[in-house]
Amino acid sequence: MSRILLAGEQVTEVAFGVKGFDYYGANTYKEDGQVFVDALTASGHKVDWLRTCNVPVAFPEKMEELKRYQVVILSDVGSNTLYFHPEMVTKSVPHPDRLKLIRDYVAQGGAFIMVGGWMSFAGIDGRARYHGTPVEEVLPVTCLTVDDRKELPEGAVPVASDPSHPVLAGMPSPWPFFLGYNQVTAKPQAKVLVKIEGDPLLAVWSFGKGKSAAFTSDCAPHWGPPEFLKWPGYQVLWQNLVKWLMAQGK
Repeated sequence: MSRILLAGEQVTEVAFGVKGFDYYGANTYKEDGQVFVDALTASGHKVDWLRTCNVPVAFPEKMEELKRYQVVILSDVGSNTLYFHPEMVTKSVPHPDRLKLIRDYVAQGGAFIMVGGWMSFAGIDGRARYHGTPVEEVLPVTCLTVDDRKELPEGAVPVASDPSHPVLAGMPSPWPFFLGYNQVTAKPQAKVLVKIEGDPLLAVWSFGKGKSAAFTSDCAPHWGPPEFLKWPGYQVLWQNLVKWLMAQGK
């Protein structure tokens, strides 16, 4: 049984209401990753889900800790959340660069996936900021330096560009629609398996002794609608992808 680390897929929302002279605040805690986790565990994988709010403190800082996992997944969690351990910010205590750690983990044979969202790749207003980072070195795509969201309120249907690849084996057709994605550019050595609006939706490649993948839309709402989460290909996609990433060779 393989072990997977999923970091992200949680948000705490803060809202303020104003009623005349008075105002009040309200906080909402929201998790979107359970369907994704279920898709991975359905084939026997053990998933340690590290919610976004816990990433600054709990994401591994040592290679031996990260190597306990066969696959590491970042989904909708920005680079600052990995860069800034609270002790570094509040007490100026140095901590390991976890983006370098991810790069070295893959180079030494690990498997890595970045899943899209407002805090993936470049992200909303460019705030996810993975361009120029060690994690971008690992990815089969190059991130933009600005807001990379391609919002698709009318929906767009992806098209398989390499349907014979093992990752797409047994995938039903057609794909369901998506409501948006992160725009990226595929690196020359990458294999773009699925495209949306002419851009990469799913790309893979080898890096050092390991492999990585970029899925540029959501594994959950809002870009990933219920039609995607309930699609028969949803579990097949993630199970095939994890299997291919962990396998030796091309």
